[in-house]
Amino acid sequence: MKKREKKQNGLSHYQSFRNNLYALRFGWSISKSRFLHTAVTVAYSFVSWVFYSAIFNRYIVGAIEQQRPFMEILAFILITSSFFLVMEFYTHRAEQSIAPKTDTLFYQRLYSIIYKKAKNVELMCYEDSEFYNKYTMAIHEASERFISVMEISFKIIFGSISAAYVFWVMFEIDHVAVLFIFSPLLAYFVFGMRYNKLLYQRFQKLVKSTRIKDYVNRVMYLAEYAKELRLTNVFRILKRDYNKATSDSINIHKGFVGRLIIPGFAMTWFGNAVIYEGVALYGAYRTMVLHNMDLATLAVLTSIMVSGAHMIRHLAEDVRTSNENGVFIQNLRDFLEYQEKIPEDADGLMPDSQIRSIEFCDVSFAYRNAAPCIKHLSFTIEGGSTVALVGHNGAGKTTITKLLFRLYDPSDGLILVNGTDIRNYNVRAYRKLFAAAFQDYKIFAMNVLDNVLMGNPAAGGRPEAETALKKSGVYDRVAEMPHNINTILTREFDDEGAVLSGGQYQKIVVARAFAQNAPICVFDEPSSALDPVAEYDLYQSIMEESVGKTMIFISHRLSSVQNATMVYMLEDGEIIERGTHQQLMEQGGKYAQMYQMQAKNYLALDDKEVPA
Repeated sequence: MKKREKKQNGLSHYQSFRNNLYALRFGWSISKSRFLHTAVTVAYSFVSWVFYSAIFNRYIVGAIEQQRPFMEILAFILITSSFFLVMEFYTHRAEQSIAPKTDTLFYQRLYSIIYKKAKNVELMCYEDSEFYNKYTMAIHEASERFISVMEISFKIIFGSISAAYVFWVMFEIDHVAVLFIFSPLLAYFVFGMRYNKLLYQRFQKLVKSTRIKDYVNRVMYLAEYAKELRLTNVFRILKRDYNKATSDSINIHKGFVGRLIIPGFAMTWFGNAVIYEGVALYGAYRTMVLHNMDLATLAVLTSIMVSGAHMIRHLAEDVRTSNENGVFIQNLRDFLEYQEKIPEDADGLMPDSQIRSIEFCDVSFAYRNAAPCIKHLSFTIEGGSTVALVGHNGAGKTTITKLLFRLYDPSDGLILVNGTDIRNYNVRAYRKLFAAAFQDYKIFAMNVLDNVLMGNPAAGGRPEAETALKKSGVYDRVAEMPHNINTILTREFDDEGAVLSGGQYQKIVVARAFAQNAPICVFDEPSSALDPVAEYDLYQSIMEESVGKTMIFISHRLSSVQNATMVYMLEDGEIIERGTHQQLMEQGGKYAQMYQMQAKNYLALDDKEVPA
């Protein structure tokens, strides 16, 4: 663990250099125009700097001493000023017009790549705190670091060329004066690297508390949490967690204050005071004591020396920042180069849409750092049948479907579809076999049409979506909305958006499954937010939709599974009973007990509703 921390806390110069090259190649592939624009603007800044500090003053002083014609001096000034006027116009235009456009397009393409990667990584990664931290840091830093890498890299390139030229000019004038510009390099190599490592260590320690604060901020404005925030005292808990995270952040900052002061102070002192005071003392000594330097030469030398030292100091700072960027780019690189265990784009067999059988063969599974929640499951689902997975919460029902979708792979055993190990299928093509309505569904801030079709071209268009909404029993409510099926399902971005009940949202999710028209349909507690009448109507629609399809129901409400071809009763990740509803009722086991208990509750509820 310590070895890994050491590696993360401070990359070698070589690795940091490689990471910056990686970022440059990546940036070039995303936006060549942003890349070239940065190169031009940075190059110009150094050209103007070197020209006025090392060429302009020297030429003017030399021309005056040599008594050259005034018109020659005037022509020189007019030509050079015209050039720099044009370049200044370009840089200002670029800053106000070109940069915002190119930056926007750059970020769009960059985040498109990041989000695509995030979509493809398996769900297990989100249970790995180390991976999730890398993902968080990648998202957090990507928007700034790539532009910084481009700017800093060009600053180092052109800064090195400029510094070399200024160094040569200074050496021509005075061999000794050159030594003063090395103090910033000393400051960087002795103190800068240490300072850089400490900054990254602090950032790493702050990630957890930052994520907690971001979570609380997100909860406070998302509509899905609004009711609980107002009807409970959960705000006190959130405030407590936020305050603790803030306190942790402060303590982390305090812990680094003493460690950062010395290298930070040393960098500043060597990079500023030594240069300017040293230059002043040396010039005064040459002029006043040795009397071997005139005031004109002193003025030119001082200008060049101060500019050169300033340039070197900035160059050293740019190198330090480049190293810092390399460390942060490593997080993004690790994330983007992560090899998915269930790659969507990998070659594989194309599955047959005609489902003959689904088999679980001695399947076991455990979530990360947890005990097995699925234990040696073996069962078969015949194609075209209707199967129910029932049991109490935590029995493993939903996990079975996640394994079937190949969102996870079994720890042991095989899952076969049409006699073929599902790991041999092309993942993307295989998942198209399924339409699902999950219990923990999500409604997106899009219109009803998009929430039903979910971007699937095979699902059809508006007519197909409307048919699916009618089957799920929510079309009449949609028809009442301001823009019908084109109404946004939130008011977060549109005042004319719609806010529906939990049951209505659930029906839209069921419509989503209907619209996919897949050969295998999975319904995970599809009626949990519905009343008994609405539940009965929904299941009638689902059963009508099931003709010719393989249907899998997940439920702990047993009234909905009576018509299933086969019922599997699960407990602690194992099948304890199997058979039709009638067979299980005749067995008088746990299924029958659970069914009878729920039936009594329904009857008791009906009795309460009947007036005495």
